[in-house]
Amino acid sequence: MKKHSISIQDFSPHLFWDVDRNKLDWDKNKAQIIKRVIEYGLMKDWKLLQQQYGLEQIGNICRGMRSLDEKSLNFISVITGIPKESFRCYILKQ
Repeated sequence: MKKHSISIQDFSPHLFWDVDRNKLDWDKNKAQIIKRVIEYGLMKDWKLLQQQYGLEQIGNICRGMRSLDEKSLNFISVITGIPKESFRCYILKQ
């Protein structure tokens, strides 16, 4: 994992409006951070997320998510090269 030179405060304010940003932990809240950025983030948020976790780790975390909206699922599938049929949210939706 990369160094934590990126702060949660660097992300768009609308992503974490309902939680205390100071209590978000890069490791413990990894799935929550990734999901919010993929579903609601701007391009600058996506770039920060990639710097923090790397594409492979983002793809692996997304594979295990119970839900992702259709656009986000397609995006992460194309960008990582992982077939969308491999994602838990795709399987559960069937």
